[in-house]
Amino acid sequence: MYDTIIIGAGMAGLASAIYASRKKMKFEIISKEFGGNLMFSGEILNYPGVPKATGPEFRSIMERQMELNGIRVIEETVKAMEKSGGGFRVIAGKKTYDTKTIIIATGSIPRKLGIPGEEEFAMKGVTYCSVCDGPLFAGMDVAIVGGSNSALMAADSMKNIASRIYMIVRDDRLTGHEYLIENAKKNPKVKMIFNSEAKEITGEKLVSGIRYVQLGREKELKVKGVIIEIGKVPNTGLFRDLVNLDEHGHILIDCQCHTSVPGIFAAGDCASGHEYQYAISAGQGAMALLKAAAYIAEREGG
Repeated sequence: MYDTIIIGAGMAGLASAIYASRKKMKFEIISKEFGGNLMFSGEILNYPGVPKATGPEFRSIMERQMELNGIRVIEETVKAMEKSGGGFRVIAGKKTYDTKTIIIATGSIPRKLGIPGEEEFAMKGVTYCSVCDGPLFAGMDVAIVGGSNSALMAADSMKNIASRIYMIVRDDRLTGHEYLIENAKKNPKVKMIFNSEAKEITGEKLVSGIRYVQLGREKELKVKGVIIEIGKVPNTGLFRDLVNLDEHGHILIDCQCHTSVPGIFAAGDCASGHEYQYAISAGQGAMALLKAAAYIAEREGG
């Protein structure tokens, strides 16, 4: 019987694991991949104690910290999770884990546009990660769909790669950190297209353009790459019938990371809060573990 099973190895899950290790708890951290969205992040400039790092650099820092604490991530996909006796049962791969508590830290995935051409040209000019795929568009014109922080970070990451950067923004202004907005406005390569909505991604074998509607008029841009940055969707489908979710699919938690089920905690992008900040995810991950430990102690009279 484990004290806790941590599901997810992004910032929230890794923070939980560090605290579990330091408290000498019996635990496992299970995730199909290490680092969560860190691999898809551009420059990280707002994490306390780390003045500046790229997502992959931050991932390497976390790998070293896991090694320092003797933590090994089990690289499996969790298939099921259910109540069992006075605790819970987690099934991942071919193994079953009985545990007193669970911490869900499954993060989020990029939101899709749902327009013609998006699926057809995936990995053929359509990407959701400028850090991963940006170099493929060296010297080319690209379109970024979105106008918030993630889209602005994509524009910043492409400034020394692309020839021209078009930002297709649904609203009449940009929203996000002021320094990112200023960077985009100062960049002569960036052209803002406000009050616009992407309608179709075009091409033959590879992307050759994107059609959009602006104030009722349909227009088209000739671009070789389309970077989609319109927000995230929480990875919570597996838990829909076990814990309460909000209207957007995030796991509802209180200020102490409790879910609607005693003994199950949630942290990070998959939980209600909608901020998608690494510092918040790390704090919630630590909080979730500490409250899980307190839950166990209370039930066992320790």
